[in-house]
Amino acid sequence: MRIRQQPVKRARIEIINMIDVIFFLLVFFMVTSLAMTRINSLPVALPKTSSKPQAIEQNAVLTVRRDGSLFVNKQAASLDNLGTLLAFAMRKDPQGVVVVNADAGANYGLVVRVMDKARAIGVRRFALATEAGK
Repeated sequence: MRIRQQPVKRARIEIINMIDVIFFLLVFFMVTSLAMTRINSLPVALPKTSSKPQAIEQNAVLTVRRDGSLFVNKQAASLDNLGTLLAFAMRKDPQGVVVVNADAGANYGLVVRVMDKARAIGVRRFALATEAGK
């Protein structure tokens, strides 16, 4: 009498489920890293440049919108109280960098006056925010 042998089952690793888990973790870490970034400026239409902008350590962000409104780290400002708000924002590092985030259609004279007010309180380092163009 012959005894039938059962076919040997080989162990397999199902990677479809593992790919789903890894993709979920990737998306989770991407979303949380974006949520952890500190964005102190308001959205404006930045001027386009051919070079790639570099990331810098910023102490304060001066935003100048197309309509002439001013902001210091998302806080509304005017030319009169700009110095006070900027000095408060720069209290931790008075020698830090101030990023000027001006709309492409903003009045150039207003941007210069804003930078002059910042210089009056002791700011010496500025960075102009741009957007990488094609």
